[in-house]
Amino acid sequence: MSNVYYETLKSRRSIRKFSDRAVEKDKIDIILKSALLTPSSRSIRPWEFVAVTDKETLTKLSQSREHSSQFLSGAALGIVVIADPELSDVWIEDASIASLNIQLSAQFLGLGSCWIQIRQRAHNDQKIAEAYVREVLGIPEKFKVESIIAIGYPDENKKPYDEDKLLYDKIHYGKY
Repeated sequence: MSNVYYETLKSRRSIRKFSDRAVEKDKIDIILKSALLTPSSRSIRPWEFVAVTDKETLTKLSQSREHSSQFLSGAALGIVVIADPELSDVWIEDASIASLNIQLSAQFLGLGSCWIQIRQRAHNDQKIAEAYVREVLGIPEKFKVESIIAIGYPDENKKPYDEDKLLYDKIHYGKY
């Protein structure tokens, strides 16, 4: 028996090399609607999303961290996941779930993605990544920036996860 959701999970890998092909508007819309469908604590929905397709802006955002964000400049789409911490004490969890929904939706649509952690990361010695992203995109101070999801058509092939190599010893039934 094939389970499409399980197969999507197995095949989703972090993609950091993207082709030059643009992501179609209808796919972007589906990904963003998927983000809006994300569950949140008490249905408060503290998250908001900034979708970026402009190459110049993506290049600026790719410099948000000293390391581990440069590949964003090659993506066709970056979705910045922000949240209002005044609305919910679990905004981090809610924004993280939304980030994953974005990645799984992209995978299901034949796109690749990679999470770029922004919260609690450095831009450089003088500035945090969150402040840099906020400046580039004009995000109001009240919002926290959780992540940027780089999205595009993959220009690299990665094999799905091998079930035989899953960490089954991390599963406990009944009690530890």
